[in-house]
Amino acid sequence: MCGRFVLTADGKTIQQHFNLDEIPQIEARYNIAPTQPVAVISNHKPKMMTHYRWGLIPSWSKDPSIGSKMINARSETAHEKPSFRTALKRRRCLIPANGFYEWSKTDHGKAPFFVHMKHQQLFAFAGLWETWASPEGDELRTCTILTSEPNDLLRNYHHRMAVILDPADYELWLSQQPLSTDELRPLMLPFDESKMDVYEVSTMVNSVANDMPQLIEPFTPPQQQTLL
Repeated sequence: MCGRFVLTADGKTIQQHFNLDEIPQIEARYNIAPTQPVAVISNHKPKMMTHYRWGLIPSWSKDPSIGSKMINARSETAHEKPSFRTALKRRRCLIPANGFYEWSKTDHGKAPFFVHMKHQQLFAFAGLWETWASPEGDELRTCTILTSEPNDLLRNYHHRMAVILDPADYELWLSQQPLSTDELRPLMLPFDESKMDVYEVSTMVNSVANDMPQLIEPFTPPQQQTLL
């Protein structure tokens, strides 16, 4: 799954990477968590970046709190699930990131690891979005991140991984036309592990209150420091 991620790219880099019409205003984030606003490029307006709340609320839901349980959607079954199938067909988005965190057991306990491209370049998760209307008529746009089986690198840390899209597939993913599962399935495969890297980071990331550059600095466990 993907439950925390990082976006540190500046507006100019985001504009160039996603071919946007304008440079978005954005601040670096080192600990983006569910229910928070996240940067999104949707197929509704594929030439601009906006913010949706992380945690998809289906349009038919009576209770918006369901969004906190729907931060991820399994790519293999999204086309079957009432909460995701229409969004997969019609409402897709890119969610920019520079990395994400996974937690795994180690000799010194469960520890967070930072997963990123080898040079920490900008990339995009495959996302779905929805519009939910409150009883008062207020609209809220929300999103979820698709997941897949892990690649060989991530398999050591978790049994799932976020779907990361090849930039060559952005245009198709953001098509404003309905797309079939057969058209989308080849885009939702585990990302090439040869382009990725991972290292342990401090447990400071465990608290969503922490959001600073130190969170993505490599961490050496105390017992390893002693041996050195």
